[in-house]
Amino acid sequence: MKRRGQSALTEQLRYSNKAHRGVGSEEVVQTWMQFTKGNKTVLPSRFRHEDVRLSENLLEFFIETFTEKGQVVFDPFAGFGTTLLVAEEMDRVGYGIEYSKPKVDYVHGLLAYPEHLIHGDSRNLLDYDLPAFDLCLTSPPYTNEMDNENPFVDYRQKGFDYPSYLQGMHNIFSQVAQKLNPSGHVVIEAANLKKQGHVTTLAWDIAREVSKVLHFEGETMIGWDKYGYGYNHSYGLVFSKA
Repeated sequence: MKRRGQSALTEQLRYSNKAHRGVGSEEVVQTWMQFTKGNKTVLPSRFRHEDVRLSENLLEFFIETFTEKGQVVFDPFAGFGTTLLVAEEMDRVGYGIEYSKPKVDYVHGLLAYPEHLIHGDSRNLLDYDLPAFDLCLTSPPYTNEMDNENPFVDYRQKGFDYPSYLQGMHNIFSQVAQKLNPSGHVVIEAANLKKQGHVTTLAWDIAREVSKVLHFEGETMIGWDKYGYGYNHSYGLVFSKA
């Protein structure tokens, strides 16, 4: 697959985070960054109501910051495969797991290495034949304290609750920690959610749960031109194994 050039925004961010501030990439978690939402691949009409893909510019930035060419990037909530596609285009090796069979079938047609996207359940991550990885980069399925649908099965089951979601996140990233290389990083994009006058501190709760199994290096606040969920920003939660 042909690699595209780095975006102008990525180059601008690299300058502002290193040259302007006089810091190294390891301090990326201390910055505010601004991104524009958008993806160059237009989803088929049957999927457009589910389009919550991460911006490719954001993925480029974190992949460039935390990996080198040839290293492995993993997404346990692969969705429409954006993390894997960007990883391939940047000469990294992308792997992922996605629960939705229709999404997996669609993404298989886009990837240079379709076998790297597994149709499965990330709650059983260690059951799959996955390599050790250098970066886990993902945005998990969102939920709020009032919802009762299970995000881990594509919202197809009811009778779920928020504490069970947080426990599931804890268990998934406990397994991620076991597959992460010693110098590897985990970046989780997440937001707090406003709904009907109530705020669910989703990003902060995820950070608390994952920090029980990985070292929390801090958060990057990410401003968006448009986002949703009652906010115009989200967080890049950065973890390491050390």
